[in-house]
This record gives sequence, C-alpha cells and structure tokens, in this order.
Amino acid sequence: MDKWSLMTIAVLLGLTVRWTVSLGSYSGAGKPPMYGDYEAQRHWQEVTYNLPINQWYFNTSDNNLQYWGLDYPPLTAYHSLLCACIAKLINPDWIGLHTSRGYESQPHKLFMRATVFIADLLVYIPAVIMYCCYLKETSTKKKVSTALCVLLYPGLILIDHGHFQYNSVSLGFALWGVLFLSNNWDLLGLVLLIKIAVTVVAAFAMCWLPFCTEAEQILQVLRRLFAIDRGLFEDKVANIWCSLSVLIKIKNIISPQTQLKLSFAFTFLSLLPACIKLTLQPSLRGFKFALVSCALSFFLFSFQVHEKSVLLVSLPVCLIINEIPFMATWFLLVSTFSMLPLLLKDGLLLAYIGTTLAFLTVCTASFSIFEKTSAEDLQLKSFSLSIWGYIPWLKPFPKIVKSLFLVSITLMGVLSLISATLNPPQKLPDLFPIFVSVVSCLHFLIFLMYFNIVLLWDSRNSRNQKKTN
Repeated sequence: MDKWSLMTIAVLLGLTVRWTVSLGSYSGAGKPPMYGDYEAQRHWQEVTYNLPINQWYFNTSDNNLQYWGLDYPPLTAYHSLLCACIAKLINPDWIGLHTSRGYESQPHKLFMRATVFIADLLVYIPAVIMYCCYLKETSTKKKVSTALCVLLYPGLILIDHGHFQYNSVSLGFALWGVLFLSNNWDLLGLVLLIKIAVTVVAAFAMCWLPFCTEAEQILQVLRRLFAIDRGLFEDKVANIWCSLSVLIKIKNIISPQTQLKLSFAFTFLSLLPACIKLTLQPSLRGFKFALVSCALSFFLFSFQVHEKSVLLVSLPVCLIINEIPFMATWFLLVSTFSMLPLLLKDGLLLAYIGTTLAFLTVCTASFSIFEKTSAEDLQLKSFSLSIWGYIPWLKPFPKIVKSLFLVSITLMGVLSLISATLNPPQKLPDLFPIFVSVVSCLHFLIFLMYFNIVLLWDSRNSRNQKKTN
C-alpha cells in the first residue's frame, strides 16, 4: 500500500479508539450540584450564546462565576459560542439560560461528543498527518508509525473524549504552527519578522478587541485567566509544588504574591538553558527539543498548573517520538499515569488501561523501542563520553535504562491497581493521589534533565541541521 493508504488506516484506528472511549462516562455525569467539565463546557455555551460579550467574564445575576465561570481565553469562548449556535438549531433547551443547568440527555451527550470528534477531524488529526508526511529524511514506514503513535497517545484521548474537553483544538493549532515553521513555508529575514509580527498582532486583536471597550473589561478577563488568589496549585498535580507540599505546606507559610514570585523565578531559571542554547545555535531540531524542555519547566514550576496541563508537554514530545522513540514513549506513558486520579474519578479505568496498553504495544511494534536504548539511540553519546571516565559503572548503559524502564512501568502499574481497588486510610484520604503525583513528578524532573542534556550537548544543532531564522 502507498503512504496515503497507510495514513488513512492510521486515522481510522485513531478515530475508532476515540469514539470507543467517548461511549463511556464523562466528568461529573449525574453528580450535582457542580457536575464536572462536561457541564462546564455546556455552561460556557449557555453563557456565550445568551449574554452580551461584555458580561461573559463578569459576575452578574445571569452569570454566577462560582458555577463554572468562564476562566479560559477569548478564543475558547468563541469556540463555545460556535458550538452553542449549532446546539440552538438542534435543541434550544440545551443552552437555555438558567433552565439548562445540569442538562443531561443521550441526544445532548451525542452532540457534545460529536463536537470534540469533529474538532479532532478538522484541526488536530490533519495537523498530525501533515506533520508526519513532511518529516525529512524519514522512510514511509517511519512516517506512518509516527502518525499512528501520536494519534493513539492515550492522555489526549482520555481527557478530550473521556473526561471531556477540547484540548485538541489548541494543540492542533500549535502543531500547524510547528509544521509551517519546519517546512519553511515562509519568507526569510526582515520580511518574515514583519509577517510574524503582523500575524500575531492581528490574531491577538481579533480575539481581544471585543473586550477592549473599557479598562475594567480587560482587567476582569485577566483576573479570570490568572486567578492568583487560588494559590500555587490545585488538586494533586504532578509538579514540584504539590510534591513539596507533602513535606512543607508552602501555601500556608507563604503569601500568594510571594508564591507567584517564587514560581516565576524557578520557571525562568529552569527554562533559561534551553532558550540560551536555541538562541546561540538555532535549528529546527533544537527548536523541538526546546519546546519540550520549556513546556516541562512551566508544568513543573509555574503558578496554578492543572494536571491536564501535562498535555502541553506531551504534544512536543510526540513530535520527537521518531527521533527518540524509547524515551518519548516512556514520557507519554508517565504523562498519562500522572492524570490517574482524575481519570478514576470520571470512571475511565478500563479506558485508561486499554488505551495505555494499545499505545505501548503500537510503539513497541513500530519502533522496536527496547532495541533503541544505547547512548547513541538516546542521543546521549556526547554526554556519556564526557562522564564515563568519572562514572565507569554507567558503561552498561542499555541494560541500566531498560531496567529503570521496567521498574517505572511496574511501579505505575502497582499504583494504578492500588488506586483503583483499595480504599485509602480514613485519616489520609488523598494518600494514593499524592503517591501518583510524587512518583510522576520525580519522573518529570529526570525527564527535564534528560531533554536539557540532549539539547545542550548536541553539536548537530549548529552543524548538521538547517538553521531556523
């Protein structure tokens, strides 16, 4: 079969898994008074359709911000409005002001699921296919394998089609941007700089212009987007602040303003090495690794990170799965595991197990990941040569890496089983989610060091890769 036939099969497999996951439960189903993210998305459609734009982010008698108040950027609000206009044509009761709160029915569930499905078809999946098709110096088999693995990444499928969100829209747009950049679909030099500046300003203006009628409108939107009063973190997210809180109650001993400054300092310092390297030796390959490093730095150290924010790291990792399949697969498995408490709360255990095993199987079969564990395969050859003289026990590198992977997979499997089947001690109701968060955070810290080492020690960025201006 030719490339496009194989890509079509990959897409059909991805769609089948998505639709199968969507047949199950969703966030907050039948759980008043707040329900869950499914109701949040429906409520935003209700708000954006029935209220004038200058009331979307304000607390009014018709818009109680304590009940899933809109706290995402304007582009998300416009997407909700688009979905609401379609919902109005099908059944106005789905978005009736006040009367539709907590609305649940099988036709409405089908509609909401279909909106995510169509968003994937229109934005995310075409971006994945095009990106993989235009991979340079890559065989057809490897391009198809990359596409299949990316489309079967369980984290995004479970959150968008199980839990219920539209992350594929923003991630898809980001991927289209990487695709345009990686294929030089632009003009170079000053003309490019001007084009980029005009595009960014125009897009920003289109989104924000309706909210720029007065200063208070802008400030209120910013207050909703950057909720400093909520503190450093919420729930049991697998970042450094939540993990440290097990030992040090940071939120109790430091003011929110100081927490904000602290997180900014750590985030800035952790992403600085990758940014400096990319600035001094710009290349497409370095750009993709820098995306991973910077996104992971933000997830680990920034303010008010949600567990689902790990998807912002997973996308750039998906982009390099053809270059370092073993480590990329490992990271994507950990990223899915880090969201386990959320998935269990939504009744997605079977979907989590099924999609994770399917993803691991496909990655193993497509890339033979267990044969890609040498220092050269992991792109650590330069680094390893510089340290082996000081740490000789690292010389059996492939065996060490495989052993660590098996220990990691076993630990995640055991914690998943315990979390799903056992009740925590009455005095420690969050014990299992904390274990998941801490274990995942430790993995992410190691991955951050790894991705930075690959980027900083790679001389090919300046010699063998075409520079990206």
